[in-house]
Amino acid sequence: MQVTPETAPATTAASRPAVRSAALASDFQTFLRMLTVQMQNQNPLNPMEATDFAVQLATFAGVEQQARTNQLLEAMNPSGDPNAVGRLAQWVGMEVRWQGPVQIDGGLLSLAIDPPAAADRLTLTVRDAHGRLVSREPVPLGTTEFQWAGTDAEGAPLPAGAYLLSLEAAQGDTVLSETPVQIYSTVREAAFGRDGTVELRLEDGNRILADAVGALRRPAG
Repeated sequence: MQVTPETAPATTAASRPAVRSAALASDFQTFLRMLTVQMQNQNPLNPMEATDFAVQLATFAGVEQQARTNQLLEAMNPSGDPNAVGRLAQWVGMEVRWQGPVQIDGGLLSLAIDPPAAADRLTLTVRDAHGRLVSREPVPLGTTEFQWAGTDAEGAPLPAGAYLLSLEAAQGDTVLSETPVQIYSTVREAAFGRDGTVELRLEDGNRILADAVGALRRPAG
């Protein structure tokens, strides 16, 4: 699912937090230098009042805290868009359809089935991370969504790890196609990556980029 960015003016939303952070950091350093010079050059016969000094220290702490808060917010939202975190929340709880190596660890995977119309035999083929065939399992005709338990052909659980799933469609003894299988998963967490991409942590333990999502739907019920 490709998202085309809108054209932005020269001063983009992404640049404004950085500008504000730089200005705040500059004010913070200026305040620190002023306080240091004031302490070094105060009149020993008329030293700074303790109350005044306490006020300045409190101001110093407040500026420092604001700088740290801004740094934390920028780390959480590298895009600089003030509405971006809210949009992340829209992913959570949704079901996404995606394709790629899957991590299995004893849970069910919901597979999207879309074979050629001429097929009269469907087989789920499972390969490990090295490409070795570890299982072949029949898939009922007319199925659009198949619940796979992460087992081999005898029903024994496969070892936890990464696997590649594909659907073999045949007509009689002729194999018509073998295509990667897409998986439905529920999003449990959405977060920004270091490069500003959106990363999704799924209920089944898999992690994918939002760009890998081919479809989005609300969970049934």
